[in-house]
Amino acid sequence: MSAYMNEDFQEKMKLRLNFNNMMEAFVGEKGIQEEEIAAIAAEIEDAEKAMVAKRANGGMDWRDLPYNQDQVVEDILEYAAWAKEEFDAFVVLGIGGSALGPIALQQALNHPYYNELSKEKRGGWPKFYVADNVDPERLVYLFQTIDPARTLFNVTSKSGGTSETMSQFMIIKSMLEEQLGKEEAAKHIVCTTDAEKGNLRPICDQEGYKSFVIPAGVGGRFSELTPVGLLPAAMTGIDIKELLAGAAFMDEQCKEEDTYRNIGHMYGILSYLAMKQGKNIQVMMPYADSLKYMADWFAQLWAESLGKKYNNDGQEVFAGQTPVKALGVTDQHSQVQLYAEGPFDKMIVFLGVDQYREEIVIPKIYGEIPSLGFLGGASHSQLIQTEQMATEYALLKAGKMNMTLTVPQVNAFTMGELLYLFEVATAFAGELLQINAFDQPGVEGGKNATYAMFGRPGYEDVKKELDSRPEADARFII
Repeated sequence: MSAYMNEDFQEKMKLRLNFNNMMEAFVGEKGIQEEEIAAIAAEIEDAEKAMVAKRANGGMDWRDLPYNQDQVVEDILEYAAWAKEEFDAFVVLGIGGSALGPIALQQALNHPYYNELSKEKRGGWPKFYVADNVDPERLVYLFQTIDPARTLFNVTSKSGGTSETMSQFMIIKSMLEEQLGKEEAAKHIVCTTDAEKGNLRPICDQEGYKSFVIPAGVGGRFSELTPVGLLPAAMTGIDIKELLAGAAFMDEQCKEEDTYRNIGHMYGILSYLAMKQGKNIQVMMPYADSLKYMADWFAQLWAESLGKKYNNDGQEVFAGQTPVKALGVTDQHSQVQLYAEGPFDKMIVFLGVDQYREEIVIPKIYGEIPSLGFLGGASHSQLIQTEQMATEYALLKAGKMNMTLTVPQVNAFTMGELLYLFEVATAFAGELLQINAFDQPGVEGGKNATYAMFGRPGYEDVKKELDSRPEADARFII
């Protein structure tokens, strides 16, 4: 039996949420009273029932991903084993959740200088790149870095209509076919898309590309535990079975009936009550370089899910909480001054680690200089953990709301837990806000305007609207 299936291992890897510093008893008058949680008991109960009902009715298919992908996982592992021998580089073509999740897992679970390691030190796995922007310099410089003839390109788009991703695909397809010929070029492209719908599915079938399926009921920002994230993870040697096992373990914790023991629901409740107090900014501050891009992934999940103009009854509510990314200890020297002494409009979430995977000890030198000598003999893990606790205390002393989510160790199991926790917390906060956490009409507006300006058929009315917008006033251009 794999270690991650052992109950003792799972208990040792259980995430912990310490929200004392969110509460009035600790942080003072700007904190949350226990009575405030009790006062919304009916809302919490309604949200819990809605979560269960939506899951049962197919409205939260992402919640079943830890359990229903055995064959998908085997297919991915078999394909990755083949590709490992054929390619020197693996490039994800995607944007939003199709890019942020793979980047976050790569940064968390592999060597921070993964691409600079020799192939042997990478375990034989290809180098890893993500092309998530259409800045023309970015793609040109990527082509100067890799050998396309030794590269596998993963085109990820559920609709197959994502302009950024599909434009990259069109460029790369043409380049590969010109260099390698049509038949050979097809081996260098793997698609992750819908099973039936969208532009990319018929292209895959027509061109003979290998493909993996994004389940129909799973949206982009909730798709990291589908082949969207599992294939890139497997292509760099990450144990995707362990990742899914961690998510399943967190799912059980998020079924806990006692609200104060349900980590996913409590995260959503605390965030909701903070929003009601006007704390419309949530700062995610990992104290580990490995978790830096988890904050980026969380930012899309939180912002796109909860930032809504209308509630479920069609009333204007302008809901949401702005996610801000910070990194401890780096941003203690750039942002914490604002958090400590600035306005009371934020809640800060520290993301800590109990046990770092590597250690380094500070030499006992410069003992004659008191401001340096005290560091001698201490480790960097001691230093970063102490600085985290000191920052938590400084914010507590300043009356600023904060809480700490602790990861016992960064591994595939705990990252599965973390991803799933944030997804549940986001969905639960959406239920409390009474908004649809699974659409993104604000994003669609920008997409539609782009389509119209490029003359895409079917967007003529949007083009007329754009053409009739007010002319810029020269007085306001410097």
